[in-house]
Amino acid sequence: MAAGKLDKPLPAASMHLLLALLGGENHGYGLMRSVDEQSQGAVRMGPGTLYGTLNRLLASKLIVETTDEHDDAGTDRRRYYRLTGEGERVARVELTRLRSLVRRFRGIPEIGGAPA
Repeated sequence: MAAGKLDKPLPAASMHLLLALLGGENHGYGLMRSVDEQSQGAVRMGPGTLYGTLNRLLASKLIVETTDEHDDAGTDRRRYYRLTGEGERVARVELTRLRSLVRRFRGIPEIGGAPA
């Protein structure tokens, strides 16, 4: 994978979680809320999608679990996650790709003729 480029775009759920984690470490429910807020309600991630995607991101070493680093780790059931260095790089590359895509297609009219 070349610096500043991905072999292919991330799956939507992975992209949303990585972008949510750019804001800092968070737990599963907090990530679900962040994705909902960042997408202005357009993306609602259920627990199955959330934890399946988190497990894939962990396996890909784009995120790490940081639950043990919290004072309440023994009493709280929450699992915390943060981006790895590679995860942050991938999130920023994806964010740049999305911004570029929006710029390129800004002038295309919406269906029904209303400008974008």
